[in-house]
Amino acid sequence: MISELAKKLGIKFNNIDLLQQALTHRSYLNEHRDYKLDHNERLEFLGDAVLELVVTEYLYENYPNPEGELTNWRAALVNGEMLAKISGRMGVEEYLLMSRGEAKDTGKARQYLLANAFESITGAIYLDQKENGYEAAKKFIMQNVVVELPNIIENKLYMDPKSRFQEVSQDKVGVTPAYRVLEESGPDHDRKFTVGIYLHDELIAKGDGSSKQEAQRNAAAAALEVKGW
Repeated sequence: MISELAKKLGIKFNNIDLLQQALTHRSYLNEHRDYKLDHNERLEFLGDAVLELVVTEYLYENYPNPEGELTNWRAALVNGEMLAKISGRMGVEEYLLMSRGEAKDTGKARQYLLANAFESITGAIYLDQKENGYEAAKKFIMQNVVVELPNIIENKLYMDPKSRFQEVSQDKVGVTPAYRVLEESGPDHDRKFTVGIYLHDELIAKGDGSSKQEAQRNAAAAALEVKGW
C-alpha cells in the first residue's frame, strides 16, 4: 500500500493521493481508463524546480567556490543516475504504476522512471505540506540527496568519467589513457560503437554507445570500476 511508502519516506501526507499520483506513469492511464488520478508529469515539473532550488541554496550558503564548481556539484547531485539510485534505495520501484509494456523495460528506461519519480515525490511533498511545503521538501532533499555531496566531492564524481580516469591514471601510473574503436555495426542512421580504453597497450575496459564519444565515456566509467578508482 502507498501508505507503507509514505512511512518509509518519513512523511505524514495530508492527501495520500498526491503521493499515489507521483508514482503514476502516463502509460498506466492508457490501460486503466477509470483511474481517478492524473499521471505524475506535472508533479515532476514542480519537483524538479524545488530540488534544484534547495540544492542551489545549500551550495551557495555553504561553499565559497566559483560558480563553475558549484554548477558541476549540483549537476552531480540532481542528475538522473543519482536520483534513480536514491529512488532505488528508498524502495520506490515496487510502488510505481505503469503499463505492462513499461513494466518490462529495464536498464536505462527503468532508471529514467525512477529518477522522474523522485522529482514527482518531491513535488508532492511540496504541495501536500501546506504552508510548510518548502521546508518539508527541503528536509526530504537534504536527507536523501545532499548527503551524497561529500562523497561526490571527495571522489570527484562531478567530473565526467573521461576526465576522471585521465586525471587519476596520470596521477597513479603516469600514463594518459588511449581509446580505440574495437567494433562498429548497424546502418548509418543507427550506428553502434564499441571502444576500448588502454593504459599503454593494456586493455582496461570496453564501452558501447551510439557515438564514439558516448562509447568512450562508458568505457572510462567501466575502467574506473575495474580499477576501483
